[in-house]
Amino acid sequence: MFRELLLKYLRKHASHWLILVIDVILVCLSFILAYTIRFNTSLDFDINKLLYQLPFISIIFFISFWLIGTNKGIIRHTDTRDVFNIFLGVTLPTLIITFFIGINNFFQLIPSFTIPKTILLTHYFITIFSLVISRLIFKTLYRTVSSELSNTINTIIYGAGDSGLITYKALNNDTRYNIIGFIDDNKNKIGKKINQINIYSKKDITKSFIEEKEITEIVISIQNIEPEKLLLLTDTLLELGIKVKIVPPLSSWINGGLDSKQIKEVKIEDLLDRTTISLDNKIIKKDINEKTIIVTGAAGSIGSEISRQISNYNYKQLILIDQAESPLYELQQELIRKGIKNFTVIVSDVKDIVKMEQIFSKYKPNKIYHVAAYKHVPLMEENPYEAIQTNIKGTKNIADLSIKYKAERFVMVSTDKAVNPTNVMGATKRIAEMYVSCLSKRSTFTKFTTTRFGNVLGSNGSVIPLFKKQIENGGPLTVTHKDITRFFMTIPEACQLVLEAGTMGDGGEIYIFDMGKSVKIFDIAKRMIHLSGLKYPDDIDIEITGLRPGEKLYEELLADGENTTPTYNEKIMIAKTQEIDEKEVKLKIENLCKENESHNYEYSVKLMKGIVPEYISNNSTYESLDK
Repeated sequence: MFRELLLKYLRKHASHWLILVIDVILVCLSFILAYTIRFNTSLDFDINKLLYQLPFISIIFFISFWLIGTNKGIIRHTDTRDVFNIFLGVTLPTLIITFFIGINNFFQLIPSFTIPKTILLTHYFITIFSLVISRLIFKTLYRTVSSELSNTINTIIYGAGDSGLITYKALNNDTRYNIIGFIDDNKNKIGKKINQINIYSKKDITKSFIEEKEITEIVISIQNIEPEKLLLLTDTLLELGIKVKIVPPLSSWINGGLDSKQIKEVKIEDLLDRTTISLDNKIIKKDINEKTIIVTGAAGSIGSEISRQISNYNYKQLILIDQAESPLYELQQELIRKGIKNFTVIVSDVKDIVKMEQIFSKYKPNKIYHVAAYKHVPLMEENPYEAIQTNIKGTKNIADLSIKYKAERFVMVSTDKAVNPTNVMGATKRIAEMYVSCLSKRSTFTKFTTTRFGNVLGSNGSVIPLFKKQIENGGPLTVTHKDITRFFMTIPEACQLVLEAGTMGDGGEIYIFDMGKSVKIFDIAKRMIHLSGLKYPDDIDIEITGLRPGEKLYEELLADGENTTPTYNEKIMIAKTQEIDEKEVKLKIENLCKENESHNYEYSVKLMKGIVPEYISNNSTYESLDK
């Protein structure tokens, strides 16, 4: 009880005036001690003379401390800057007193103010020593009391460079942390110490070492660490059963300084094994300025992020369309809370050509970002009618209206599943790409652009939210195949790509993204278990369920016969697609949309295979159509 009350009092940062008074008392005691040392502790000196001098000494030091602010630092966070202030605060009055004593001795003004130089010098050093020691004692007392009242986190900092030292200072100022040591790859640093804390080699950090030191966290403090190194490092550390945290980039530090609260646990997005891509927003800003823009599928994970990013620019009018009312309402309220103006939300379906034409006729958009689509592979394998209606006919409606109402640009979001499709969903997206390509060849005003990229972390239907829910429920995590791989990117990156693509080219291009290496879903599952503070397979297991209908082991960004050409951004490329007979393909697509109304699913899929020869069903009831 007493400790809790003491800690509560200490946390209120005792009054600066109280600290100032204590400092002056220490100055007086140091002055008495200096006198005692001068006379060999015999007390054989004029005490009345000492008492006459003390008020003068106290006032001079009081004024000096108050002007320099030695009392204004938070004592429990004392560092070298506070020590330097003490040095200034003691040096300045000592020089003033020495100067005054010199004049007094020369002119014999006040005999009682004759102070030997040895006493002044001794007092100077004792005062500095006592003020510094008093602060260190207070700091140690606070840390001792607080550590006994809370769970101390034994931590190792990975990186003994400049960033590591800044991290050490930030954590050392937080009483929850106890820094056990540093880790560094530099052989010249290993075995040495920083602030009396050992620097270890990566090889020293074994399971037994972790258990012996009772380490619970490792903080990676390396700026601009390569994704491959971070991935390898994190996998190694997570296997030891400890939490792994990472220091944010320098650009995100608060006022150029690092706070312990900014150090976060490593997230799966940090382990993509690829470099984050930053695009030139100035180009997007110029392209969107004073434009009326439509976003279809605006309530989805991609559509909503595109809408958020567009809302940061100086557009004329933003129209958000989606058939899902609840998420569309949530997006509306979010934009209202942010103070976004000039936007309209419309609950409607891209399949409804009458309603879509009313919207185009009323708003006459300059740019359209067509994101609306069904994308769940197994569901669309069982519901080809809906996949064709939304992904093909819906795209056809919006693309046709873009030409009719002379929109400047139509940008469609496609998927890597459209490449050599093995399922209904992928085939419908490839046919939508082909229809857009057909329109582009005969359009004299509207420019058509397609973006093609892989899976998006955190999007609706992504494995990441699924794994999180499965972990919350105690597992197991379900993976369809141990060797299945996917390309991944973050939602903001995907949306930046779409916006950037909307400014590039003369129309008809399919833009693909350098997504780095594909990642094993099984490995992601293991990392997410470890990142949750659990162990695989002891705490949570991973269950292999088998490939779902239409599912591929490996996704591709380019089809057979496709190559790429570079753009001004080395991370964005143009797919050189195979030539198609646009008149024939357009007629086939129109016929598909018409025949699909009969709800003859197998016949509709057969027509799709006629439009996309590379569409070969995999693990699906429609495999018989390929024989």
